Amino acid sequence: MSESIQNSVQEITPSEWELMRIVWTKGKIYSRELIDLLQEKRSWSDSTIKTLLRRLVKKGLLTTEKKERRFLYTATISETAAMNGSAEQLFDHLCAMKKGATLLNLVEHVTLTQDDIAQLQAALSRKAKTAPKQVDCDCLPNDEQC
Repeated sequence: MSESIQNSVQEITPSEWELMRIVWTKGKIYSRELIDLLQEKRSWSDSTIKTLLRRLVKKGLLTTEKKERRFLYTATISETAAMNGSAEQLFDHLCAMKKGATLLNLVEHVTLTQDDIAQLQAALSRKAKTAPKQVDCDCLPNDEQC
């Protein structure tokens, strides 16, 4: 992922995430269909949605193509890449020794499929083989602990 796209992912607002989720689901979508779908979920005006579209194009996360008198939007980044980039950016800001507790909290509060759980268990089994007994705090200099 390019650095400018990565920076743009870090700046996606909750409203922009909602719009992007529809674009990712549809693949390519005309502005009218996107507006109609968003208005089924939210009471946003056409102009609000068009503003969000312009922002996402400006951030480089959407491309637009004019076909006749309609605009077709396509994401320039995959949903997985955006979600992973956003999650990694969040975890970069957390204390190293508290990241595990945060992950545990997420696992306990997120709905997961049986396949998700099986993949997590397999990943944890692999990770357990080389995991340290303790992760040191990285919040303060000079090895002071939190």
